[in-house]
Amino acid sequence: MSAKNNGNYLHYKNYTGNVSFSEEDACFHGKVIGIKALITFEGNSVSSITDDFHKAVDEYLMFCVSKSKEPEKPFKGSFNVRISADLHRKLALTANTRGVSLNTLVENAIQQMVNV
Repeated sequence: MSAKNNGNYLHYKNYTGNVSFSEEDACFHGKVIGIKALITFEGNSVSSITDDFHKAVDEYLMFCVSKSKEPEKPFKGSFNVRISADLHRKLALTANTRGVSLNTLVENAIQQMVNV
């Protein structure tokens, strides 16, 4: 199956789904990103994939209620990053020199990257 994620997203109830198109299958498909649960959706048009995305999120939320389980919150604001020990040391020293926490230094660097 050939599929390409071209950076298109759907948003609903604070959940985000990525959308890809499969030329071979002649359909759109996607999954909710930013959570561990696997929530997928598909459709043959923008309207149908949007409807299926909304339905998938609603079903996930109803499933959580039925199991008395708290739904995952997407993009909680924390994630693990694995880097080399040498880069970790350099970042920590730079943060110390600048009088900020390592977290603040990394957050500022990421902010600069996404605002480019």
